[in-house]
Amino acid sequence: MLRGIPASFGGWCVLILLAVPVVSATREASGQGMGMGGGGFGFGQAVGGIAIDAEGIVNSIDPAALQELSATRRAALAKAGAVEPAAIRRVSLAGLMKAIDAAAEGPLPADVIFLAGLQRVTHVFVDPEGHDIVLAGPAEAVSIDAVGNAVGAESQRPPLQLEDLLAALRAIDAARAGGIRCSIDPTPEGLTRLQALLRSQRGIGPDPDATLRRMEEALGPQVVRVGGVPGDTHFAHVLVAADYRMKRIGMGLEPSGVPGLPSYTAMVPAGGVAAALPRFWLEPSYDPLSRDPDELAWQINGRRMTCLTESDLLAKEGVKRGQGAADGVAKKWCAAMTTHYDALAERQPVFADLVNCIDLAVVAALIHGRQLDRRAGLDIAPLLDAEKLPVPAYRVADTIPTVATKLRKGSGWVVTASGGVQFQPWAFATEAVEAVSLAEARTASLAPRPASGWYW
Repeated sequence: MLRGIPASFGGWCVLILLAVPVVSATREASGQGMGMGGGGFGFGQAVGGIAIDAEGIVNSIDPAALQELSATRRAALAKAGAVEPAAIRRVSLAGLMKAIDAAAEGPLPADVIFLAGLQRVTHVFVDPEGHDIVLAGPAEAVSIDAVGNAVGAESQRPPLQLEDLLAALRAIDAARAGGIRCSIDPTPEGLTRLQALLRSQRGIGPDPDATLRRMEEALGPQVVRVGGVPGDTHFAHVLVAADYRMKRIGMGLEPSGVPGLPSYTAMVPAGGVAAALPRFWLEPSYDPLSRDPDELAWQINGRRMTCLTESDLLAKEGVKRGQGAADGVAKKWCAAMTTHYDALAERQPVFADLVNCIDLAVVAALIHGRQLDRRAGLDIAPLLDAEKLPVPAYRVADTIPTVATKLRKGSGWVVTASGGVQFQPWAFATEAVEAVSLAEARTASLAPRPASGWYW
């Protein structure tokens, strides 16, 4: 509980959390080469079911607009060309760069934008003879779902995207220091104002909605922080959108759509007390990479997403991170989130998009850290040159207004759900175990390379 705050407001539990991100920048997609218009095929600024309007406000898109968006994207995808499925697809980075050059100033074809339909990268092969690096993994045909997401036709999971690969390759060196991360947190000043307001309240009052609005005003805007990748990239928007959706699911503002994953608030028992300052965040983990003896073949193993929690303490001197009382309900909710993450990613593609971005960051760390481009004799500078190959620039989320709601169940306060997404791709790319069989897998994958074309 917050110090000095009454434990009960007549049986109401008041939830104070994030609502809608507000952004300050209004740059649209720019430059030739990508041809994706701020997200591809008329995707605009929409990522993960949220969109940023001309005034710089991010909102969940209403159902009618999503249907229209879906129709627009399907028409654009039909013009851009089909991507065929494959149990294992090999994508040549050397060939990919040639395909980008061949598009000149026109829009890129769908197979380039969606990396030939790759669903994930399971192997990275170095080809010194062909001066190439080859990414391999399962691939599907790309389609547009009912709410406008680009997804695999069979799994309904989103494919990898070229702009996320470019963002990862360009940012990976800077990510050494603090990793890649996103958080949405209240300001210390806002929490101090809110604490003072709550201490003065004897109850929720005759007009509960007015009380809630005063709480929102006291807490003020919450701060969005993105690190490790530029905030104006699709990669960064995926981080923010996934964090935003996780908090809305956790706080009961929208259903997960997954049996076994209720909201955090629904798990608080009647008459129970939830944590005052719960933090939820997502972290990936991987098994050690596998490599052949010559370090020319690499396999990415055992990726999992984990939800973690801790409770902050609001004291007179400010917020003390992780020093609040342990919250058993929060731990149970995180355990459910971890257990059902894959099922959630199937229902809400933004969570699969998050995994895709994490995989591509690990691939970028592997290429850069092990100097695979040098070993291959491949100059990947064209992929790193933001002037010659610009990616769409998205508006940058800076702050999020607060929304307060009430739940007649508990006997205490839940004051904001902080946290986010954090991971260090370099940690996953440095640990490797030898697997002699990968040398044969590399030979088998490179052998059927076609005389023309950049994937097979």
